[in-house]
Amino acid sequence: MSLYLSTSIILVAMVAAFILSTKFLKSPDISLAITAVVGVLGAVCFGWTTNFAGILVEGLFVNLDIAILFITASVFVSLYSASGAITSITRRLVSRFNSKWILLAFMGLFMLIPGALTGAGSISIFVLGSMVATVVGAMGLSKKKTAAFVFIFAIMSAACPPVNLWAMMIASGADIPYVGFDLPLLVPLIIVSIFTIIFLGWGSKRQSKEEILASLPEEGEKMSWWRILTPLVVLIALFLLSNFAAHAIPVLGLPLMFVLSAVAAVICNPKKMKLKDYGKVLNNTFEQIFPLIATVLSVGMLQNAMSASGVKGLIGITFITLPVIWIYITVLFVAPFLQGALNYGSAVVFGAPLIFLFNSMGFEPKIVAVALSLMFPIGDCLPPSRITGRLAIEAVGYEGKYTSFLLAVLVPCLALGLIALSMMIWPNFFTFLI
Repeated sequence: MSLYLSTSIILVAMVAAFILSTKFLKSPDISLAITAVVGVLGAVCFGWTTNFAGILVEGLFVNLDIAILFITASVFVSLYSASGAITSITRRLVSRFNSKWILLAFMGLFMLIPGALTGAGSISIFVLGSMVATVVGAMGLSKKKTAAFVFIFAIMSAACPPVNLWAMMIASGADIPYVGFDLPLLVPLIIVSIFTIIFLGWGSKRQSKEEILASLPEEGEKMSWWRILTPLVVLIALFLLSNFAAHAIPVLGLPLMFVLSAVAAVICNPKKMKLKDYGKVLNNTFEQIFPLIATVLSVGMLQNAMSASGVKGLIGITFITLPVIWIYITVLFVAPFLQGALNYGSAVVFGAPLIFLFNSMGFEPKIVAVALSLMFPIGDCLPPSRITGRLAIEAVGYEGKYTSFLLAVLVPCLALGLIALSMMIWPNFFTFLI
């Protein structure tokens, strides 16, 4: 039996295992782990390896640094939110500004921050979804448009720098340093953010200031601006020091930066919270992020299994041998649907092989990675996972058909996808952003 045929058999077995486990178990992370096990079993059966357990265990550590970053960032966001800082900012903005457009812009900005710090749009919805939905709905947007607003900004928050898990995994798989991604990611997201606010907010009429404030949680009495800003200033200062004074300070790393910022958030908290209260906050945080951590770790197992079984090379060769024009034609369909099925695994299965192809053509690989990492989040509203889409609907309380929600997000998603596609077609033109 030829190597190509045996590897193809393993690939078919892995696809079948993923489809069946997804159908019966309804868990993307477990499905990815089962798929990885099938891939390694195939490699063992064909005599390519005897290290069955070792490959799977090593795979758990492939993305461990990303998982730790995800955990520490989520803890910081939760502790900062528990202090009441976000509630205070929202109430003060509503009291200060009467413009619908300014308030919608601030709500979009708020949604971007938690996901940008954690790499997961679901965190933005967990932390801010209900509050943002209240304010956006008060701007006159329907439930359907409000759900679309929350979803679009949630997926853009996941793609927003400094933490973009798709770009990180693509860079890791292609041996590219995760440096120089900030501006190429940020500029397209700003353009789509402005477009989304105008598209969804056009023609709506806001409620009165009193009605909006009555629907928001009460602000803490002792919450002052220094308590609100200090944790953010600590985080930004550490980011800047690590970039511009790297040789003058010890290497901190993003996880430690978030831990120090979380300590600052606890110190600045005006509420009299006991250790038990903080324990509840941490417990709720881990309950929320556990499925995503499991997905990140299972993606590492899948990545190792695909390498050991030759499937990763098979997929890479298949994409490399495709005419480039067909990649351009199909990528806006393939990338989101792979994200809906594989979650972050899409970056490994689809992203890394394309980077090698475009790099061999003389195109800037970082821009191609950015383009792909802007396309993948669109699939977070597609089956079987639909993680961010479902959370957005639940946060808003939208009771219409899911297909109606998909139509509401179609135009903003298409705008994001077309900008990403243009970056993929002409990557060298956008190198000035690096």
